[in-house]
Amino acid sequence: MEKKLVSVGLSNRHVHLSKNDIKELFGKDYELTVMKDLTQPGQYAANEKIEIVGPKGSLVARILGPARNKSQIEISKSDGFVIGINAPVRNSGDLAGTPGVKIVGPKGSVELKKGVIVAARHIHMHTSDAEKFKIEDNSHVDVKVNGERGLIFNNVLVRVNKNYALDMHIDLDEANAAGLKNGELVQIL
Repeated sequence: MEKKLVSVGLSNRHVHLSKNDIKELFGKDYELTVMKDLTQPGQYAANEKIEIVGPKGSLVARILGPARNKSQIEISKSDGFVIGINAPVRNSGDLAGTPGVKIVGPKGSVELKKGVIVAARHIHMHTSDAEKFKIEDNSHVDVKVNGERGLIFNNVLVRVNKNYALDMHIDLDEANAAGLKNGELVQIL
């Protein structure tokens, strides 16, 4: 039986901003500038960064583009300790009941009433990969990591779309626990 291998993309803290929040933080008609393209088509890391201010401290985070309908901040559990926020583990876009923070840019600031999450580990999968692996959209799978700190990630959400490239996303806390680096291969069980 053929192994179901997928590369890992490590996700550091980052921010997705709405067009209105970009305007408030960077000025009217401001456009984000591309630092580098990400593995998912049309997605990029911007040159721009903002400051996330919580009750205990602050962190700097890179903005990922393009603009979204709603602003969302993705941090690790460790980041939450630094800024004093207990962010829940959630799927991207599931922001109900999440904590908010202040975000500060070079031209202004925005008080987000909600939107801080620890992103649930997930796999982006093109429809052709889903057919080959016999996995459906919104399935949950287990993923095996080999090596010195090998482990099995349980409950990994699979999101299938014709616009996705095959890639598993985990945060830095998870990557450090498993001894993983960007681009390493892991196995869907």
